[in-house]
Amino acid sequence: MQININTDKTIERHQGLDEHVESVVNAAVARFGEQITRVEVHLSDENSQKSADGGSRCMLEARVTNYQPIAVSDHAPTLHQAISGAAEKLKRAVDSALGRLHDKQLHKTPTLADQAGEAEDINE
Repeated sequence: MQININTDKTIERHQGLDEHVESVVNAAVARFGEQITRVEVHLSDENSQKSADGGSRCMLEARVTNYQPIAVSDHAPTLHQAISGAAEKLKRAVDSALGRLHDKQLHKTPTLADQAGEAEDINE
């Protein structure tokens, strides 16, 4: 799974931040590792002058094999809290989406071609 980190101009990107983001995201979605090809991380500080307003934002977008992208975001007073909050939301969203996808495949209604094949088997 590839993790791409993007920041806006108000956030100073450094190795420690990258490592923190990667460890939090990996911990949250590691069990889906084979199904997630890439996670896009977007970090921003929407209220850079008013840091007490909880303007730190983390948006995560997971690219899941055979499924549409799943995006979540979280706002928090600190960047670390926003990253953790978004990672938890992503874990729940991916779990829910993959569960629906799995259920859909299990309960797939037979097509007319499938039914015709069953009818031929019965007639023989």
